[in-house]
Amino acid sequence: MEATQPSGTTKRRVELRITRPVLTWFARPTVTIDGVGHPAQWGIGTWAVPDDGGTVIGVYLYNRVWRFGTATRTVGTDETEDRVVYRAGWLPFGPGRLSPR
Repeated sequence: MEATQPSGTTKRRVELRITRPVLTWFARPTVTIDGVGHPAQWGIGTWAVPDDGGTVIGVYLYNRVWRFGTATRTVGTDETEDRVVYRAGWLPFGPGRLSPR
């Protein structure tokens, strides 16, 4: 297992736009980067990822009862993949979508 790098050593950032669905049922988004979860907010944010490619980014929504709208995408070193949009389904169940912007 690789040792974690000190803060500030990652130079690559991915812009992630999390769009709020019509029916959220008080849900909040969570972003996962290589399996590690981070709380997020609705809207546009940037996330630090390792410089070498193959980073798996995932987003899911949760409320106090259940988790839904899970979507994952592998982001390589290609600059066209530095902007990603997450969209959940219309209803509070089922998968979401992560697509390049």
